[in-house]
Amino acid sequence: MPSSCGLQQQRSPVSGSAIASRLNASAEAAAGDLAAAARWAGRFVDEEEAAARRYDVFINHRGVDTKHNVAILLYDKLQQLSGGRVRSFLDSKSMRPGDRLAVSINEGIRQCRVAVAIFSKRYFDSEFCLQELANIVESRKIIIPIFYDIKPSELILPQAVANSNTHSPRDIQRFRFALKEAKNTVGLTYDPNTGDLYDLVSAAASAVMERIHEMDQSVPKRQMIASRL
Repeated sequence: MPSSCGLQQQRSPVSGSAIASRLNASAEAAAGDLAAAARWAGRFVDEEEAAARRYDVFINHRGVDTKHNVAILLYDKLQQLSGGRVRSFLDSKSMRPGDRLAVSINEGIRQCRVAVAIFSKRYFDSEFCLQELANIVESRKIIIPIFYDIKPSELILPQAVANSNTHSPRDIQRFRFALKEAKNTVGLTYDPNTGDLYDLVSAAASAVMERIHEMDQSVPKRQMIASRL
């Protein structure tokens, strides 16, 4: 899949509230109150990053299996829980006619903080699914796997895919490594014959929101900024 790394990204304008936070941080630092300065500086960083980021979550899935159940329900649930503040990339919702497919997907992965990988029976038939997963792993994103009618032990690249002439040896290696990483990550399992889809979506959305909340509450960046003031 082509990469969007070569495209020059236009920087989003800094919001008025972010500028105010920066000025308040400088004022507090000048007054000698480093604790207050750190709080204002942290708010500036959060507001500037939020203004530049279009997506918080990337939903990786095989459309023919899960687009009209888990994927779309998870997208809607995250919208509901966050009041629209958490923005998810789902191809059918996030792309418009005229968008370049690979560029849009790569940008969604680059910007996201959490990726949800929904594995299903026909997941391995899709080059897009495998490329997305490899890019997610290589970008060191947090991955929340959902095993939909499939066991974690089944996350093995089919021999037919490995032996095809469609993929380069390097891509085969990338796919295998990404699947291994996902298999060794704690996720959610679902059996369509016995499971409750609502419970699955609720658990997945809660897991995503918890991870995002943890990142929002992290303090190392604020401490680093305070030390520079």
